[in-house]
Amino acid sequence: MPNPTFDPTDPIALTARLVKCASVTPNEGGALVLLEDLLTNAGFDCTRIDRGGIANLFARWGEKDAPTLGFNGHTDVVPVGDTDAWTFDPFGATIQDGFMFGRGTTDMKSGVAAWVAAAIDFVADAPKGVSLILTITGDEEGDATDGTIAILDWMANAGESMDACIVGEPTCPNTMGEMMKIGRRGSMTAYFTARGVQGHSAYPHRALNPVPALAQLITELAAHELDQGTDHFDASTLAVTTFDTGNPATNVIPAECHATANIRFNDAHSSDSLTRWLDDQVARVSKATGVDIEMRVTVSGESFITPPGPLSDLVASAVEAETGQRPEASTTGGTSDARFVKNICPVVEFGLVGKTMHQVDECVDVSQIAQLKSIYSRIIQDYFA
Repeated sequence: MPNPTFDPTDPIALTARLVKCASVTPNEGGALVLLEDLLTNAGFDCTRIDRGGIANLFARWGEKDAPTLGFNGHTDVVPVGDTDAWTFDPFGATIQDGFMFGRGTTDMKSGVAAWVAAAIDFVADAPKGVSLILTITGDEEGDATDGTIAILDWMANAGESMDACIVGEPTCPNTMGEMMKIGRRGSMTAYFTARGVQGHSAYPHRALNPVPALAQLITELAAHELDQGTDHFDASTLAVTTFDTGNPATNVIPAECHATANIRFNDAHSSDSLTRWLDDQVARVSKATGVDIEMRVTVSGESFITPPGPLSDLVASAVEAETGQRPEASTTGGTSDARFVKNICPVVEFGLVGKTMHQVDECVDVSQIAQLKSIYSRIIQDYFA
């Protein structure tokens, strides 16, 4: 049971408790155990949804047939890296000069703590006929195959649903309240293998060098303009991330080389359409050079958008009321678990300033944790008003 002197509606204290849980993916670290205890004591019905060695938590307050606002977040964190490079214990939640230091302070234990504190406050005197759901995963920073996806699978089987959802990822680049996310770009990675014939570099006519062929393909892919952006998205991008032969010898033409490219794409494309385009480029270069080039594609998520409307307006108004500025509706940045939540309901992301996430000495302005709770409390109240 939690310490009776601990106030679960204090988001700063709760953030510190969560940061002290060493929940590096896939370790649960005690974070979800803590949240389950706190939410259960506050009257939520909690269910652990563990799959594939990943711990997840589902919590509901209210009846299934009532209007339901959901929240999605994660308690897992990335590794700390070189511990000696940290000024403070990465899992110490040390507060100095108004900042709390520790892995996950920004991404995103403070966001989880702020929503949990706001939710517990709300249900203590909530009107009848409303419902809250919290979906908290331990697998957002990892492969994400047994995290939010597992929760949503369980919800579908259990007849659970959300009418709208807030994701608590850090969304503000520099100042609190400047940005919310109404969508995200898709992400996919293409892995290329070019196979030729190994030979002596003095007799290149006796070999078939795969390096120039793959270099040609990669150069042409990188130079191609995928699009010029759409109404709510910047232009799609293709970034070459590796080019390797594994060949240390200067007098040997290698038989094989490899390259990797990552594409972040907007709603002008799908992973299928981009895969077809890549297939065509591979076939063209392979035919022209005589080098066999194979491609394998993995997809992290499709692009999506929650069109500006009632949910984004509600979030923007709550943020403006608490911070004095109306957040920009953006689709920038990487992927998040909103890419899964969007399959069941409209979703908007709002959270803290994310400048230090994943860095050494990750930290959060403690005053902004309290401010985030106030924003979340206003979102909940206004949603059911």
